[in-house]
Amino acid sequence: MKEITSIQNSFIKQLTQLKDKSRERRKTGLFLIEGVRETTLALKGGYEIETLLFYSGLISEKQISDLITSQTNLIEVSKEVYEKLAYRDTTEGLLAIVKNKTHAINDLKFNTKTPLILVAEAPEKPGNIGAILRTADAANADAVIIANPKTDLYNPNIIRSSVGCLFTNQIASGSTTEIIKFLKAKSINIYCAALQASVAYHTQDFIKSTAIIVGTEATGLSHEWLKNSNQNIIIPMQGEIDSMNVSVAAGILIFEAKRQRNFL
Repeated sequence: MKEITSIQNSFIKQLTQLKDKSRERRKTGLFLIEGVRETTLALKGGYEIETLLFYSGLISEKQISDLITSQTNLIEVSKEVYEKLAYRDTTEGLLAIVKNKTHAINDLKFNTKTPLILVAEAPEKPGNIGAILRTADAANADAVIIANPKTDLYNPNIIRSSVGCLFTNQIASGSTTEIIKFLKAKSINIYCAALQASVAYHTQDFIKSTAIIVGTEATGLSHEWLKNSNQNIIIPMQGEIDSMNVSVAAGILIFEAKRQRNFL
Protein backbone atom coordinates (compact mmCIF):
# COMPACT_ATOMS: atom_id res chain seq x y z
CA MET A 1 0.00 0.00 0.00
CA LYS A 2 1.27 3.42 -0.95
CA GLU A 3 1.93 6.12 1.65
CA ILE A 4 2.18 9.89 1.13
CA THR A 5 3.50 12.15 3.88
CA SER A 6 4.36 15.43 2.12
CA ILE A 7 1.99 18.16 0.98
CA GLN A 8 4.57 18.97 -1.70
CA ASN A 9 3.89 15.62 -3.37
CA SER A 10 2.80 16.24 -6.98
CA PHE A 11 -0.23 13.94 -6.63
CA ILE A 12 -1.42 15.84 -3.56
CA LYS A 13 -1.02 19.12 -5.42
CA GLN A 14 -3.23 17.72 -8.19
CA LEU A 15 -5.85 16.70 -5.63
CA THR A 16 -5.81 20.19 -4.13
CA GLN A 17 -6.65 21.55 -7.57
CA LEU A 18 -9.38 18.93 -7.91
CA LYS A 19 -10.89 20.08 -4.62
CA ASP A 20 -10.70 23.80 -5.36
CA LYS A 21 -11.17 24.17 -9.11
CA SER A 22 -14.28 23.36 -11.13
CA ARG A 23 -12.14 23.51 -14.25
CA GLU A 24 -9.94 20.70 -12.94
CA ARG A 25 -12.96 18.55 -12.12
CA ARG A 26 -14.32 19.00 -15.63
CA LYS A 27 -10.96 18.29 -17.24
CA THR A 28 -10.24 15.11 -15.31
CA GLY A 29 -13.77 13.79 -14.90
CA LEU A 30 -13.00 13.26 -11.22
CA PHE A 31 -14.01 14.80 -7.91
CA LEU A 32 -13.31 14.42 -4.20
CA ILE A 33 -15.64 13.09 -1.52
CA GLU A 34 -14.91 13.50 2.17
CA GLY A 35 -16.38 11.25 4.85
CA VAL A 36 -17.54 7.68 5.33
CA ARG A 37 -21.28 8.33 4.95
CA GLU A 38 -20.88 10.33 1.76
CA THR A 39 -18.54 7.73 0.25
CA THR A 40 -20.89 4.91 1.19
CA LEU A 41 -23.82 6.72 -0.43
CA ALA A 42 -21.77 7.33 -3.58
CA LEU A 43 -21.08 3.60 -3.84
CA LYS A 44 -24.79 2.83 -3.40
CA GLY A 45 -25.54 5.43 -6.07
CA GLY A 46 -23.40 3.60 -8.61
CA TYR A 47 -20.37 5.88 -8.55
CA GLU A 48 -16.97 4.38 -9.29
CA ILE A 49 -14.38 5.05 -6.62
CA GLU A 50 -10.91 5.25 -8.11
CA THR A 51 -8.83 5.84 -4.95
CA LEU A 52 -9.36 5.98 -1.20
CA LEU A 53 -7.03 8.06 0.94
CA PHE A 54 -7.07 7.71 4.70
CA TYR A 55 -5.38 9.08 7.78
CA SER A 56 -4.89 6.25 10.28
CA GLY A 57 -5.15 8.63 13.24
CA LEU A 58 -8.88 9.01 12.52
CA ILE A 59 -9.84 5.80 10.74
CA SER A 60 -8.45 2.30 10.39
CA GLU A 61 -8.04 0.07 7.35
CA LYS A 62 -10.62 -2.28 8.83
CA GLN A 63 -13.21 0.52 8.91
CA ILE A 64 -12.77 1.26 5.22
CA SER A 65 -12.61 -2.36 4.05
CA ASP A 66 -16.30 -2.29 3.08
CA LEU A 67 -15.63 0.59 0.70
CA ILE A 68 -12.86 -1.13 -1.24
CA THR A 69 -13.55 -2.84 -4.56
CA SER A 70 -11.15 -4.80 -6.72
CA GLN A 71 -10.36 -1.63 -8.67
CA THR A 72 -9.89 0.75 -5.75
CA ASN A 73 -6.44 2.06 -4.90
CA LEU A 74 -5.70 2.60 -1.22
CA ILE A 75 -3.31 5.31 -0.02
CA GLU A 76 -2.38 6.16 3.54
CA VAL A 77 -1.62 9.84 4.13
CA SER A 78 -0.11 11.80 6.98
CA LYS A 79 -2.09 14.16 9.20
CA GLU A 80 -0.58 17.16 7.40
CA VAL A 81 -1.59 15.84 4.00
CA TYR A 82 -5.09 14.95 5.19
CA GLU A 83 -5.64 18.39 6.68
CA LYS A 84 -4.47 19.95 3.41
CA LEU A 85 -7.12 18.06 1.45
CA ALA A 86 -9.95 17.94 3.99
CA TYR A 87 -12.74 20.41 3.42
CA ARG A 88 -14.60 20.10 6.71
CA ASP A 89 -13.39 21.00 10.16
CA THR A 90 -14.65 17.76 11.69
CA THR A 91 -13.87 14.74 9.58
CA GLU A 92 -13.52 10.98 9.71
CA GLY A 93 -10.12 10.54 8.09
CA LEU A 94 -11.40 9.38 4.71
CA LEU A 95 -11.21 10.93 1.24
CA ALA A 96 -12.31 9.34 -2.02
CA ILE A 97 -11.38 10.16 -5.60
CA VAL A 98 -14.48 9.41 -7.64
CA LYS A 99 -15.42 9.38 -11.33
CA ASN A 100 -18.24 11.75 -12.17
CA LYS A 101 -21.41 11.00 -14.13
CA THR A 102 -22.74 12.77 -17.21
CA HIS A 103 -26.21 13.64 -15.82
CA ALA A 104 -27.66 13.83 -19.33
CA ILE A 105 -31.37 14.60 -19.43
CA ASN A 106 -32.12 11.68 -21.75
CA ASP A 107 -30.48 9.22 -19.35
CA LEU A 108 -33.28 9.69 -16.79
CA LYS A 109 -35.24 6.50 -16.13
CA PHE A 110 -38.51 6.38 -14.21
CA ASN A 111 -39.86 3.35 -12.36
CA THR A 112 -43.37 4.77 -12.20
CA LYS A 113 -45.90 5.89 -14.79
CA THR A 114 -46.51 9.13 -12.88
CA PRO A 115 -43.07 10.49 -11.93
CA LEU A 116 -42.63 13.40 -9.54
CA ILE A 117 -39.76 15.67 -10.59
CA LEU A 118 -38.24 18.73 -8.99
CA VAL A 119 -36.63 21.25 -11.37
CA ALA A 120 -34.49 24.17 -10.20
CA GLU A 121 -33.59 26.83 -12.75
CA ALA A 122 -30.16 28.49 -12.51
CA PRO A 123 -29.49 27.94 -8.79
CA GLU A 124 -26.20 29.58 -7.84
CA LYS A 125 -25.65 28.98 -4.13
CA PRO A 126 -24.21 25.53 -3.37
CA GLY A 127 -26.01 25.55 -0.02
CA ASN A 128 -29.38 25.95 -1.70
CA ILE A 129 -28.61 23.19 -4.20
CA GLY A 130 -27.57 20.89 -1.37
CA ALA A 131 -30.76 21.67 0.55
CA ILE A 132 -32.89 21.00 -2.54
CA LEU A 133 -31.20 17.62 -2.97
CA ARG A 134 -31.87 16.77 0.69
CA THR A 135 -35.52 17.72 0.22
CA ALA A 136 -35.82 15.59 -2.92
CA ASP A 137 -34.27 12.63 -1.12
CA ALA A 138 -36.60 13.03 1.85
CA ALA A 139 -39.60 13.07 -0.49
CA ASN A 140 -38.21 10.23 -2.60
CA ALA A 141 -38.72 12.31 -5.74
CA ASP A 142 -38.13 10.46 -9.00
CA ALA A 143 -35.57 12.99 -10.24
CA VAL A 144 -34.00 16.38 -9.69
CA ILE A 145 -33.17 18.43 -12.77
CA ILE A 146 -30.94 21.49 -12.75
CA ALA A 147 -31.73 23.91 -15.57
CA ASN A 148 -28.99 26.25 -16.82
CA PRO A 149 -26.60 25.29 -13.99
CA LYS A 150 -24.36 28.03 -12.62
CA THR A 151 -22.02 25.74 -10.67
CA ASP A 152 -20.86 22.18 -11.17
CA LEU A 153 -22.62 19.51 -9.15
CA TYR A 154 -19.39 18.22 -7.64
CA ASN A 155 -18.56 21.45 -5.85
CA PRO A 156 -17.47 20.35 -2.34
CA ASN A 157 -20.01 22.72 -0.79
CA ILE A 158 -22.84 20.96 -2.63
CA ILE A 159 -21.64 17.54 -1.50
CA ARG A 160 -21.29 18.77 2.08
CA SER A 161 -24.60 20.64 2.28
CA SER A 162 -26.48 17.78 0.64
CA VAL A 163 -25.02 15.38 3.27
CA GLY A 164 -24.47 12.90 0.46
CA CYS A 165 -27.91 13.29 -1.16
CA LEU A 166 -26.12 14.28 -4.34
CA PHE A 167 -25.60 10.52 -4.67
CA THR A 168 -29.04 9.31 -3.56
CA ASN A 169 -31.06 11.28 -6.12
CA GLN A 170 -31.40 10.70 -9.84
CA ILE A 171 -30.03 13.98 -11.19
CA ALA A 172 -29.86 15.52 -14.63
CA SER A 173 -28.96 18.93 -15.99
CA GLY A 174 -29.51 20.78 -19.22
CA SER A 175 -30.81 23.97 -20.74
CA THR A 176 -34.32 25.15 -20.03
CA THR A 177 -35.23 24.46 -23.66
CA GLU A 178 -33.94 20.88 -23.48
CA ILE A 179 -35.72 20.16 -20.23
CA ILE A 180 -39.07 21.53 -21.39
CA LYS A 181 -38.81 19.44 -24.55
CA PHE A 182 -38.05 16.36 -22.45
CA LEU A 183 -40.95 16.95 -20.04
CA LYS A 184 -43.44 17.52 -22.85
CA ALA A 185 -42.25 14.42 -24.70
CA LYS A 186 -42.94 12.42 -21.53
CA SER A 187 -46.35 14.11 -21.01
CA ILE A 188 -45.26 15.46 -17.64
CA ASN A 189 -47.30 18.41 -16.37
CA ILE A 190 -45.30 21.55 -15.65
CA TYR A 191 -46.13 23.58 -12.52
CA CYS A 192 -44.10 26.77 -12.18
CA ALA A 193 -43.70 28.48 -8.81
CA ALA A 194 -44.33 32.07 -9.87
CA LEU A 195 -46.27 35.18 -8.88
CA GLN A 196 -47.78 35.82 -12.30
CA ALA A 197 -51.16 34.26 -13.24
CA SER A 198 -50.84 31.84 -10.35
CA VAL A 199 -53.20 29.87 -8.14
CA ALA A 200 -52.67 28.46 -4.66
CA TYR A 201 -50.44 25.40 -4.90
CA HIS A 202 -52.73 23.10 -2.89
CA THR A 203 -55.60 23.52 -5.37
CA GLN A 204 -53.74 21.63 -8.09
CA ASP A 205 -53.66 17.91 -8.88
CA PHE A 206 -50.12 16.59 -8.47
CA ILE A 207 -51.12 12.92 -8.63
CA LYS A 208 -50.49 12.76 -12.37
CA SER A 209 -46.99 13.03 -13.84
CA THR A 210 -45.69 16.25 -12.32
CA ALA A 211 -42.68 18.54 -12.59
CA ILE A 212 -42.48 21.32 -10.01
CA ILE A 213 -40.28 24.17 -11.21
CA VAL A 214 -38.60 26.64 -8.87
CA GLY A 215 -36.38 29.60 -9.69
CA THR A 216 -34.02 31.86 -7.80
CA GLU A 217 -35.26 34.23 -5.12
CA ALA A 218 -33.73 37.19 -6.95
CA THR A 219 -35.09 36.71 -10.48
CA GLY A 220 -37.62 33.89 -10.33
CA LEU A 221 -38.24 31.76 -13.40
CA SER A 222 -37.43 32.72 -16.96
CA HIS A 223 -40.18 33.61 -19.43
CA GLU A 224 -39.60 30.36 -21.29
CA TRP A 225 -40.76 28.37 -18.29
CA LEU A 226 -43.76 30.60 -17.68
CA LYS A 227 -44.77 30.34 -21.34
CA ASN A 228 -44.73 26.54 -21.19
CA SER A 229 -46.30 26.11 -17.77
CA ASN A 230 -49.47 24.05 -17.44
CA GLN A 231 -50.25 26.17 -14.39
CA ASN A 232 -48.33 28.68 -12.31
CA ILE A 233 -48.62 28.04 -8.58
CA ILE A 234 -48.00 30.18 -5.54
CA ILE A 235 -47.52 29.57 -1.83
CA PRO A 236 -49.83 32.09 -0.10
CA MET A 237 -47.88 34.19 2.41
CA GLN A 238 -49.14 36.46 5.14
CA GLY A 239 -46.07 38.53 5.93
CA GLU A 240 -44.48 41.52 4.25
CA ILE A 241 -42.29 39.68 1.72
CA ASP A 242 -43.45 37.87 -1.40
CA SER A 243 -40.79 35.16 -1.64
CA MET A 244 -38.99 32.60 0.48
CA ASN A 245 -35.81 30.58 0.27
CA VAL A 246 -35.94 28.37 -2.82
CA SER A 247 -35.20 25.17 -0.92
CA VAL A 248 -37.98 25.91 1.57
CA ALA A 249 -40.45 26.60 -1.23
CA ALA A 250 -39.39 23.41 -3.00
CA GLY A 251 -39.98 21.44 0.18
CA ILE A 252 -43.49 22.80 0.67
CA LEU A 253 -44.47 22.08 -2.92
CA ILE A 254 -42.93 18.63 -3.25
CA PHE A 255 -44.45 17.42 0.01
CA GLU A 256 -47.88 18.67 -1.01
CA ALA A 257 -47.52 16.41 -4.05
CA LYS A 258 -46.48 13.55 -1.76
CA ARG A 259 -49.47 14.23 0.52
CA GLN A 260 -51.82 14.00 -2.43
CA ARG A 261 -50.21 10.74 -3.47
CA ASN A 262 -50.67 9.35 0.07
CA PHE A 263 -46.99 8.46 0.37
CA LEU A 264 -46.42 10.22 3.70
